[in-house]
Amino acid sequence: MKRLLPLAALLVLSSAGPVHAQLFGGDTEARNQIIQLRQDVKGQIETTSRGQLELAMQNEQLRAEVARLRGQIELLMNEVETLKQRQKDFYVDLDARLRHLEGGGTGGAPAPAAAAADPAKESADYQGALKLLKDGKHKDALTAFESFASRYPAGEFTAGAHFWAGNAALQTRDVASATRHFKTVLDKWPSDNVAPDAMLGLANSQQAMGDATSARGTLKALTERYPQSNAAQVAHQRLGTR
Repeated sequence: MKRLLPLAALLVLSSAGPVHAQLFGGDTEARNQIIQLRQDVKGQIETTSRGQLELAMQNEQLRAEVARLRGQIELLMNEVETLKQRQKDFYVDLDARLRHLEGGGTGGAPAPAAAAADPAKESADYQGALKLLKDGKHKDALTAFESFASRYPAGEFTAGAHFWAGNAALQTRDVASATRHFKTVLDKWPSDNVAPDAMLGLANSQQAMGDATSARGTLKALTERYPQSNAAQVAHQRLGTR
């Protein structure tokens, strides 16, 4: 019996060899799988990190763009308010001039010659053209102002007629006529209240024709020629200067 024990032990050991090898072989495969899993997870983490970084960069770019747009909106709103105030001031001045004319007074803006012989009729015609413009009838207003300027070439409101004719022409996209009327104001009535606005209108006409260089030149000249005017403030805003 004792002699059989070594043989039995040998059989057990010999049969355990393949099992041991199989266990160790399975352990290696498991380790490889774990390593692969770790690499996969690491790759996913890196991909996620890159995605988060790109998203953060996009968010920052969006914030910068929003800030830029807000700045432009504020600038435009300020310009609109300036334009509203300038228009209000102009109509107040216009009303005063009309009252002065209807009351039989003389003077006002410099003119090449004496005022028209019938101030009441001139005033009525001018107010009629202004009403067309206020009502948004730009083509009719342009015709009315041009007719007025032709009937009263040396009238009390001729400078204003050319100025508003230029604005009406811009509204109808008749840029050539707008340019002509604005230049007429600057050439014949450079000291009139509407002259600075006419120069701003000229810059608008040049911009509408795609001549940005001339438009900037006109705006710069406006700030130098009429530095205290509301139109000059708008010109500074467009030029980005103070």
